[in-house]
Amino acid sequence: MSPRLLPLLLTVLAAAAGPARAAAPADRPPNILFIFADDHSRKVISAYEDAYPLARTPNLDRLAASGIRFQAGYLGAWCMPSRATLLTGLHPHAIESMRMTGSNPRSTYDPAICRFWPAVFRRHGYQTAQIGKWHTGTDAGWGRDWDYQRVWNRPANPEDAGNYYGPQVVHFNGQRRTVEGYATDNYSRWAADYIRGEGRDPAKPWYLWLCYGAIHGPTIPAPRHRGTLRDAPVAPPRDLFGPRPGKPAYLEDTQAWKRGPAGEALDKNRRSTHADWVRQANECLQAVDEGVGEVLKALRESGQLERTLVIYSSDQGYANGEHGLKQKVAPYEASYASPFIVSRPGKIPAGKVSRHVVNGPDVVVTFFAQAGIPLPWKMHGRNFSPLLRDPDGATWDHPTLFTNTGQDYGASVAATLRGAKAPRHAGVPYFAAVRHGHLKYVRYFEAREPEELYDLQADPEELTNLAADPRHRADLTRLRALWRQELQATDAAYLDLLPPVPAGAGGN
Repeated sequence: MSPRLLPLLLTVLAAAAGPARAAAPADRPPNILFIFADDHSRKVISAYEDAYPLARTPNLDRLAASGIRFQAGYLGAWCMPSRATLLTGLHPHAIESMRMTGSNPRSTYDPAICRFWPAVFRRHGYQTAQIGKWHTGTDAGWGRDWDYQRVWNRPANPEDAGNYYGPQVVHFNGQRRTVEGYATDNYSRWAADYIRGEGRDPAKPWYLWLCYGAIHGPTIPAPRHRGTLRDAPVAPPRDLFGPRPGKPAYLEDTQAWKRGPAGEALDKNRRSTHADWVRQANECLQAVDEGVGEVLKALRESGQLERTLVIYSSDQGYANGEHGLKQKVAPYEASYASPFIVSRPGKIPAGKVSRHVVNGPDVVVTFFAQAGIPLPWKMHGRNFSPLLRDPDGATWDHPTLFTNTGQDYGASVAATLRGAKAPRHAGVPYFAAVRHGHLKYVRYFEAREPEELYDLQADPEELTNLAADPRHRADLTRLRALWRQELQATDAAYLDLLPPVPAGAGGN
């Protein structure tokens, strides 16, 4: 080839390849994309073994195939405490000044006391962005915690708080606007635009928290997905109706289903069938799945996929008939456990399944480890980066604590326990629970409710409470000790206020 033609050929090839991309320094910390859906268990994601047969999530399945699919994430009992934990690295019982106030879901906190860690990432050179649902105080932190925001701030606009699917009042970097369109699609588009460069400093690594409102009730699928699963068969869970021997009495109060004239399960309030409700939830998630595909495409086309840690999860699970429930909050896998998928091509092994479970504080501590930033305050999590390097061989023998203290945070938990009324949220008594390996231990803050112990390997549906079985006395004693250990280590000041172990349960 003539030397005179070589520059022209290189110019043509560069034009065909598209716009030039700035190369990131080899020692630059990774971008972090945390995709956070709302109100769904792993059963709606077809990559999970216990998924509904009708689940169809091709993009989430591809994400799982490109990385590690964890057994579950225990990120929180419901919307607000889950997010509070993921902004502080603390369990709710140690988060001070956070509280509900005024009309639901209005809430507040003192940012000098309740500090959010994205501000620390900003000081260490990251650009921080948050798109979608905000449910943690009227102050969304723009300019302090976040460089870039397009947020549906529910606490600041309670009159708009039910519009999960649009139109919505959205704050664009602090400026209030009304936005039309299907909210899930809006969030996906805004996230893809940010990844491609809108409002983003290309010289900085970034953290983006993409918070979908789907599939939270009223669980409205996008028009293009409505009815797509109309004829799909749905099998009811085995304990949709009682009796439930050995289980807590509150499950009678939270029973959300009744038998219809033909024996079918009907929602007590809406009179929709259980099968229709499951179909609707899965139809609604399809827009989230498409959005995940859209933001991953933006990462790939902008040359950032290999330097971006991608996490997909949900704020908590949501039971669709399991144990008679139709809600979150309760300590069962269906109602509490979230899907948890992590990917980074070239850095994290592909196509792996981890039998382990992580909680919300673990996620935050791991973000700091991945970014190479020291923790700015005591956090309650453990760095699970070893599992990302070697999900098969890494040593990980830690118990996983998860709790529900309703709308109480910090010192208010103890204050509520000192009151005359047993504390409940959504009909479920406050509780603290711990999982270690395949065993789960639950203890409620009401003396009349039994302890619960489950072998999730032998009994994944949690139908048989083993706490009173003398053959499992050693397991019960060991899990009780781990439960106390984890609460003490995470500054649970209410431990001495809890009722004693129920009589006949084998002592303290």
